[in-house]
Amino acid sequence: MERCPWSEGFELYREYHDTEWGVPLHDDRALFELLILEGAQAGLSWSTILKKRAHYRVVFDGFDPERIARYDDAKVASLLADPGIVRNRAKVAATLQNARAYLAMQNAGQSFSDFIWSFVDGQPVLNHWTALSEVPAKTPASDAMSKALARAGFKFVGSTICYAFMQAAGLVNDHLLDCPRHRAVQGQGR
Repeated sequence: MERCPWSEGFELYREYHDTEWGVPLHDDRALFELLILEGAQAGLSWSTILKKRAHYRVVFDGFDPERIARYDDAKVASLLADPGIVRNRAKVAATLQNARAYLAMQNAGQSFSDFIWSFVDGQPVLNHWTALSEVPAKTPASDAMSKALARAGFKFVGSTICYAFMQAAGLVNDHLLDCPRHRAVQGQGR
């Protein structure tokens, strides 16, 4: 398979590219998890997060927002001492805050998925890139998402993080044209 060049290097990257990246994701909880992981990735490589993702799921209680929102100082201390995650105090604090913001949105009757997908009018944006150098780091849609998430109380949701989130969650199809996944992800999702 002629994959997107960024996915080469190790098997976990290839598997992620071939099965997850760019597939339209509409599940509220899965989107919440992905947003948290994209924020954790800030300043690091995605490979670092992929290698730690299974452990993140364990120590963050399956990314259950209700449980995360109730974490106390002892739980936060244990997270900051855990080498299986990115031990950054601001990123851990953002996870707790994001769980609270997610729950506030849910309690107001707003589906997280509907909120996220509103930035692309509910349909994936189909891009036609031929080289990685053409793929932007952010767009007006990711700028708008970033601002709206921040207004809703979310942290670690800058425009670049939001665009990486949009790519991963299939809001935009940024597989290169010669990658077989470009066509394959178009028929996936909902």
